[in-house]
Amino acid sequence: MEKQKNGVGRRKEAVTRVFISKGDGKITVNDKDYKTYFPLVYLQNQVERPLKTIDAVNKFDIKITANGGGVKGQAEAAMLGISRVLLELNAEFRPALKAAGLLKRDPRSVERKKFGHKKARRSYQFSKR
Repeated sequence: MEKQKNGVGRRKEAVTRVFISKGDGKITVNDKDYKTYFPLVYLQNQVERPLKTIDAVNKFDIKITANGGGVKGQAEAAMLGISRVLLELNAEFRPALKAAGLLKRDPRSVERKKFGHKKARRSYQFSKR
């Protein structure tokens, strides 16, 4: 591989841009190590999941720029972004990544607020008298 590949992952309001290159398994998110950026272990596992699925944990260096949303949304967006970049890198990874459900974008997002309501579905408190 002569240069880095890149891809985008999204989840809720979070957007991540993923840059991948040959290396020794270093993952950075917004110029910090991913273990300090995502302090919870299950979020770290989300980021590592695509690499563990194809047994390539120490083969690539990954640089992620994340913005918007919360920490969990950013971790899941990073997971999708990494999966997409790996697929662009080698099409043979597709069956394993697809079987693990890593190529599907989660479409759930916050429902918009409706007029006459306090939130999307929550009404104002009804007072009979």
